[in-house]
Amino acid sequence: MSGVDHIAGQTFHGRKGAVRNAFRYGVDYLLFDAEAELTGPALFSRNRANLFAVHDRDHGGAPGNGRGAPWVREVLTAHDLPQPARILLLTQPRVLGHVFNPVSFWLCEDACGGLLAVIAEVTNTFGDRHSYLCHKPCLTPITPSDRLQASKIFHVSPFQPVEGGYVFRFDIRPDRLGIWIDYSQQDGGLIATLTGHRRALGNGSILRAVLRRPLGSRRVLALIHWQALRLWWKKAGYRLRPAPPEGEVSRG
Repeated sequence: MSGVDHIAGQTFHGRKGAVRNAFRYGVDYLLFDAEAELTGPALFSRNRANLFAVHDRDHGGAPGNGRGAPWVREVLTAHDLPQPARILLLTQPRVLGHVFNPVSFWLCEDACGGLLAVIAEVTNTFGDRHSYLCHKPCLTPITPSDRLQASKIFHVSPFQPVEGGYVFRFDIRPDRLGIWIDYSQQDGGLIATLTGHRRALGNGSILRAVLRRPLGSRRVLALIHWQALRLWWKKAGYRLRPAPPEGEVSRG
């Protein structure tokens, strides 16, 4: 049996370039062993409806048709990477059945808890998904000072091109976590962060989250569209949605 951690965190997005825009807001993430039988409070369920829930089909493949942790192991095998001792999933929960995750993270650990690889699972508002596989070339554990690079090949925002590259940084600790993504392209880019303390998920923390951040991922979607409206008002260049990449995973 394995418990579930709750990260009542903060996310920050800051646009680089001629058209500036920035925002910060609270967000709820859960962190858990994706292959373990989970123990949690009464208001949390796995693969069943509840106030907070996680469904395996939401991750590890196309949205709604995911295969969870077995997909992660297949991806690692396909890229000739060693199998981890443990696979953790960091993701926003379903709230009253609704889910939208702009980005979730598969954290692949060795037997000592070292972070060997991360799969950043990115989903856009059009329902497309692409994942970026990050690891050190030497396959030693990822440390907070490491910068891992990946080329951007997936459309996320109509106000950013599908070009340039990401630099990821991960700091995953027993009591807190931090993830920083620096996207750069010729005319600017974006800084995105997720930070917060890790605490055991409880009924009280679920109720507080729902009161402070009503509607869960519906609120996240509303905030995304609000920021898009602000960028449109500031006359940021708008780009039509291109076809998603054929491969579901690219390697940094």
